[in-house]
Order: sequence, then C-alpha cells, then structure tokens
Amino acid sequence: MNLRSVFFNDYGRLRSGVRMMIFLLSFLIGSSFLLTAGLIILWALPFGLSQSGLGSLLLQYSVPCAVAIFFGWLYGRFFEDLPFRALGCWLTKRWFLNLVVGFLMGALSLGLAVLIAWAGGGLTIKYNDSDNSLPILMTLGSTFLIFVAGAAFEELLFRGYPLQTLSRARLALFGTVLTSLIFATMHNGNPGANPLSWANTFLAGVWLAIAYFKTRDLWFPFGIHFAWNWFQGSIFGINVSGLDKLAPAPIMRSIDKGPAWLTGSDYGLEGGLACTIALLVTIALIYFMPLLKPDPEMLALTSEEQSRESRVESRESGV
Repeated sequence: MNLRSVFFNDYGRLRSGVRMMIFLLSFLIGSSFLLTAGLIILWALPFGLSQSGLGSLLLQYSVPCAVAIFFGWLYGRFFEDLPFRALGCWLTKRWFLNLVVGFLMGALSLGLAVLIAWAGGGLTIKYNDSDNSLPILMTLGSTFLIFVAGAAFEELLFRGYPLQTLSRARLALFGTVLTSLIFATMHNGNPGANPLSWANTFLAGVWLAIAYFKTRDLWFPFGIHFAWNWFQGSIFGINVSGLDKLAPAPIMRSIDKGPAWLTGSDYGLEGGLACTIALLVTIALIYFMPLLKPDPEMLALTSEEQSRESRVESRESGV
C-alpha cells in the first residue's frame, strides 16, 4: 500500500471518507459564516425581530439547508461526476408519492408512540380549549415553516451527501451508523436529554437512513421527519426533542404523568420507550413496504461508484 492509495481509490478519486470530511468541514465553515452574518443583519433590521422569533429560527435552519445543498451538489459533481438530481432533492418522477407516503408514515409512527404512552397511563390528551382558533392557526402555520426547514436541513446534512458518498463506496452500513451517531449526539445539548433520548435519536437516524435507501431520494425521509415533528408539537402539544416553546397553541394539550422511561417527560416522546417501540415497528413497515421503490434513474445515480468515464457517458446520455 502506498500513500496515494490511502487517499485515492481504484478510480483515481478521493476516497469516500475524505470526500465526506471535506463536505462536513466546508459545511461547518460555510454555514457558520453565513448564519452569523445573516443573524446580525436580521437583528439589525428595524422590524423588531427577536433572537428567538420565527424569522431567526427559520434563518437558523434555512441557511445550513442551503449550504448543505450547495456543497452536496458541488462535491457530487466535482468528486464523483454526478448531476444535481443525484442528491435526492430534485423533482424526480416519484418525488410526490414518496413525500406523501413519508408524511403518512411519520404521522402514523408518532400516533403509535402517543397511543403506547396513553395506553400505558403516561399521557392524558385533551382538546386545547384555552386558546381560540386564531392562535391555533398561527401556531400550525408558523410551526409548519419551522419544521419543514428543520427537517430539510437535517435530512440534507445526515441522509444527504455524507451518507450517499459512503454508500456509493459500498459502505452503506458504516455510513448509516456513523451519520446516526452524529445525528443523535447533536441532540444531546437539548433540554432534558438523557441516555434513552440519545438511543432513540440514533434509532431514528437508522430509521431515516433506511427510508432513504428505500427510495434513493430525500423526499421519503423528509416527509417522515417533518410529519413526526409537526404532529408531535403542533397537533398533540408534546415537547419536540426537549423544545417546549415551538408550538405555543397546539390543537391538543398532552399532560405527561410519567413514568419518564415510558413518555420521555420534559424531553418529549423521543426520550421514552413508547418512541422506541414505535420506531422499531415502523422500521419494519418501511423495510418490507412493497409500495415504494427507487426510481431507476436515482438507483443508477446512487448505487456503487463507477469510473469517471462511465459517469460522464451516463450523464451525457441523460441518465
């Protein structure tokens, strides 16, 4: 083994691990710079925008999302001769079906977790009669935007280029574990985080990675991720990953009576065993679901790495 083979594969390209590290470093530098500049400008505007308001939250999700898209496209093209649509966020033939099924699957999974916690005596759920329709509608609308931006950012970062470039190097299992570890650890700083919430978030990372491999685009895992968060916070009034101020006027109010190992207590369902069971059930459903399959074009673009010549020929032929 020579030094070149440590960094370059048999096709003369940088190895997938190096490509992933370059992406992550570029993402951290680019998003930090742009987000800091954007927030400074936003807070200086004469509109009374607060540091914790809707505009700030949207910026904190949308800027990293745009950076992840840019570098995902750039390095896919530069390192692997891939078109933009290989990243999985383009409007491919099956995108809308995958999005809708993902939304339904996310809602079903969250509903199952709520049902388990309720059946175990840990949750009491009632209609929110303390707020009138206007605050509830405003909450539904604002959290729709926040959870769309948040889910898009996390899917592009964790199930986007890093996972995809590793999987093209026949390291799909390693990529799934690694990105899920980072995904789970990133949530450790949230209020009320505990070992079970970390384990559940890791399991959720595996869940979403399996969803990506099921369709080879990001619409299916995005739909799952968005629906889970939106239904949890805005429909059922449960804290989302420890965050309790995102949905001030949900449709329903949930009273957590514990035990914490079942319901997650202040962290929300993601900190309890009800979430674990729901995730395991829906992982099995996704894995064996016959309805969804990859678009042939996406399968070709996201499968095992090809030589530079083969990639160029495929691109020129429209594949």
